[in-house]
Amino acid sequence: MTLKRFIYTSILRATISLVVLSAALPSQAQKFFSFQKDSVPMFRGFAVSFDLVGAGLMAFSDNGQYEGALRINLHDEWFPIIEAGWGKANHNDEVTKIHYSTSAPYFKIGIDKNLLKDKHGANRLYGGLRYAFTSYKVDIFRPDFPDPVWLWDTGYGIKDAQCNFHWIEAVVGVDAKIFGPLHLGWSIRYKRRIAHKEGEFEKTWYVPGFGIYGDTRLGGTFNVIIDI
Repeated sequence: MTLKRFIYTSILRATISLVVLSAALPSQAQKFFSFQKDSVPMFRGFAVSFDLVGAGLMAFSDNGQYEGALRINLHDEWFPIIEAGWGKANHNDEVTKIHYSTSAPYFKIGIDKNLLKDKHGANRLYGGLRYAFTSYKVDIFRPDFPDPVWLWDTGYGIKDAQCNFHWIEAVVGVDAKIFGPLHLGWSIRYKRRIAHKEGEFEKTWYVPGFGIYGDTRLGGTFNVIIDI
């Protein structure tokens, strides 16, 4: 499936799901899931963005990610979104001397809702959800060193261990217009693992797109956004 077809299919599925859910919910919930009625057209364009937080981690630490996004604007109220990136870690533990490395793409799909009363204003406050997935390989090894009692070498290593990881993210964020098509925005994300396969490991130290597993379930982005 091509990327263009994938985007169209994802948007169509999200729209159909919202319509079906709205029909089945009580009136207050239907009001939340409905579109504001006015003369503004349904399709309002799309935007591309790039996260600076992950790029900063990639530049100044031993793990991080490059992440971009494509977001569709429906009536300045609903925003189906696809996020994709490349996560990488190259970590040496100073205590155990274990080296951990991985590098792989990851993908997220979801939708945001503008929570402000004035939907068509220059700035937005939004909440949303993401489903995310990555398939990655892990290398882990510890250099040989003599056992203090038996004096034999105790090196250890696994190469190309195949893993996959599925998670969801709850998102709250702000999008502020700077000038023309340029926006800046930030988001706070609560991440929750829903399925995983991590080979011989009970858990992998770093998951591309998710981050360091077990460190915290909170994450964040700071995005440069261009309306098109």
